[in-house]
Amino acid sequence: MSIIDTDSARAWRIQLAHLRQELQSPVNALLGYAEILHEEASRNGRSDILPDMNRILGAARDLAGKVDRLMDGDRAKSPPGSAATTQEQDLRHELRTPLNAIKGYGEMLREDAASFSSDSLRGDFDRLLAAATDLLLRLDRIVRFSVDVEETSLAPDQTGAVMVSDLMRSLGPVRQYAATETGSILVVDDIEANRDLLSRRLNRDGHRVSSVAGGQQALQALANDEFDLVLLDLMMPDINGLDVLVRMKADERLRRIPVIMITALAETESAVRCIEAGAEDYLPKPFDPILLRARINACLHKKRWRDREQKYLRRIEEETAKFERLLLTILPRQVIGRLNHGEAMIADRFEGVSVLFAEGFTEHSSRVTPAAMVEYLNRLFSEFDALARELGVEKIKTIGDAYMAVAGLPDPNPDAIAAIAKMALGMIDRLGRVNSHFGWPLQIRIGIHSGPVVAGIIGAHRFIYDVWGDTVNVASRLEAYSLPNRIHVSRDIARHLVGRFALEPRGSIDVKGKGKLETFFLSRI
Repeated sequence: MSIIDTDSARAWRIQLAHLRQELQSPVNALLGYAEILHEEASRNGRSDILPDMNRILGAARDLAGKVDRLMDGDRAKSPPGSAATTQEQDLRHELRTPLNAIKGYGEMLREDAASFSSDSLRGDFDRLLAAATDLLLRLDRIVRFSVDVEETSLAPDQTGAVMVSDLMRSLGPVRQYAATETGSILVVDDIEANRDLLSRRLNRDGHRVSSVAGGQQALQALANDEFDLVLLDLMMPDINGLDVLVRMKADERLRRIPVIMITALAETESAVRCIEAGAEDYLPKPFDPILLRARINACLHKKRWRDREQKYLRRIEEETAKFERLLLTILPRQVIGRLNHGEAMIADRFEGVSVLFAEGFTEHSSRVTPAAMVEYLNRLFSEFDALARELGVEKIKTIGDAYMAVAGLPDPNPDAIAAIAKMALGMIDRLGRVNSHFGWPLQIRIGIHSGPVVAGIIGAHRFIYDVWGDTVNVASRLEAYSLPNRIHVSRDIARHLVGRFALEPRGSIDVKGKGKLETFFLSRI
């Protein structure tokens, strides 16, 4: 071993010895108050507080033992060197753990001090808590291996229970805020006393509390249950709290659950890393119960608002989807997209559009009730709509008992004529099925023509997507001159369907506004 190594090891042992010396007096005072309180509780027969007093006394003895053993084992043999920060964190955590239990159980018992018949018992609890607070102040200052030993000493006039008591008196009594929000809270801590303290405090405030001892158990609990808040310890043996936090924020179901980190590490870097990873807040142990309650209230309150916001957003999405479905029954999807992109006027010219008109029920309407007629037409037109979707045909409108559809707009269709022909034949078939269901003998006439059209939106309040032009007029006339359950088509339509469908010449008919037109009846081969 070199001289440098020997000097370094000697300096390290001096630091540990100084640390033990600084801590022994306040730790022994704390242990003394714990023993006095335990003896007085036993003497007064206070069986209701003895379990917690046993916990306080056990934690005080554990803390005293840890301080006594600072020079024992591997710690005294290996100076921290570049690992000073890690050594500081480990030692603070080791010494804070029993101190958390002392302060936590002591504060809960002090809150119940109104039931104590002994004034000395209440006074001793005050002194115990003042000593614990004083020790916390010392602990954060003297456990610093990265500075000179001289810098770790505290001036006598700046420390001690007297300073803490004076400060508390100058601030006046602390207002006891009540829990205004309650919820389901998961407590995650590998120290049983910490879990017990937190759970009991939270239960007092009306929360539903579950507690687990490690990160893996926390993830399992989150997978199996719903929680409004997680109180998460940072240093745990299996999966540390930061990793649990990162996994929660990466999970879509868990990412909105607020997380408060509660840890014995008071370093700013740890707090920053947790906040950056998505933690809602960060509290060092031992925690102030009033501050903890206030932050839990704030977290739960914000989560309630976030939950309401998500609920409203889902409702908006549902209403938007419902509106879009309704709009699709009126307008083609492509046209809706154009409107959403700000087009105020939509009017287009299309070549080679096939137009279908169907009509022919009015003669039966006088013999049935209005409700029966509407039910029949609703069933029939619903069948036609489904057929149109299957074939890529666009329904334009219904007027009374008339049905109009086109193929070739707004999306082009290279075989629009065949599509509209299949639509017409399918309409005859579905009419037969609906008639069989209702027991009616209704028939329809169908007319088809193909050519250029103009299509666009008209109206401002109850707008519709409609088509105009000579092609539309001819298709309407062909429907009017058709026969029951026959498909009347123009020569242009027939010329494109030869060989694929059966065509029966109708001969020439005189169409108003068009003169003589050669037409055909269409059927299957």
